[in-house]
Amino acid sequence: MQELGFNEGVWRFGSFALILLIMIVLEALLPRRKRRHSRIVRWATNLGLMASSFLGVSLLMLGLNFLLVPISALIAAFYAEQNNLGLFNWLDWPVWVEWIIAFIILDFVIWAQHWVTHKVPLLWRLHRVHHSDHDLDASSAVRFHPLEIIFSIFVKAAAVIIIGAPAVLVVVFEAAVNGTAIFNHANFKLPLWLDAIIRRVLVTPDMHRIHHSIDLKESNTNYGFALTVWDRLFGTYTEQPKDGHEGMIIGLAHEQQEGPEKLWWVLTFPFKPNHGVKAKKKSD
Repeated sequence: MQELGFNEGVWRFGSFALILLIMIVLEALLPRRKRRHSRIVRWATNLGLMASSFLGVSLLMLGLNFLLVPISALIAAFYAEQNNLGLFNWLDWPVWVEWIIAFIILDFVIWAQHWVTHKVPLLWRLHRVHHSDHDLDASSAVRFHPLEIIFSIFVKAAAVIIIGAPAVLVVVFEAAVNGTAIFNHANFKLPLWLDAIIRRVLVTPDMHRIHHSIDLKESNTNYGFALTVWDRLFGTYTEQPKDGHEGMIIGLAHEQQEGPEKLWWVLTFPFKPNHGVKAKKKSD
């Protein structure tokens, strides 16, 4: 959107591609875990999911634009500003204060949304696509079912309107969340001392990997994508996996066969028998 004075789409894609490239190099030089599957097959599936989500969201936006529904977070920010909606469009606080508060609130919304997708069976059907990956690397950051992406867009758009988040802040926030998601899904080894420092504020690969454990007690922790404060505050923080990072098994306990590496399988997974949904529900 040129209303910002720069091409937001090019800027976001450029930052995404740069961080992804850096993580790919680090994964090749400093792998944390041995891969179970071919990178080519998995990446084709995960990037295929990203492409499917992009297509689905584009078609949805095309349809809802006719109804003047602010579907994306950025469009929602412009809509709120033009219609004087939301907290920060009513207040006259210093810009830097509004930015900090808005960023923190939006990060909490992402954390809470993630928590809810693990607790509500219908949403878990969608989110378990992300957790069905047998390996964890930078490509896992985009491994989400298109229907979950659409749900997430509506949640963020609603949050942006309620708080009246500035449009530029929304662009920065989404780029930051996308970048940290690629970082904390990456399969590379940080020095333990550096990991300990970073995770005081930001989610690290070792911290987030625990969330992808087949052990439900571990996968029901470490929900954060960017900031670690929410998991610490709400008692959902786990320091280390019980079997160690090399010994822990990634994925879903009931889905350890070859299916999760295939695009058609993951696209149809939410509509398959719900033993995974029941298992997750019982663990809460």
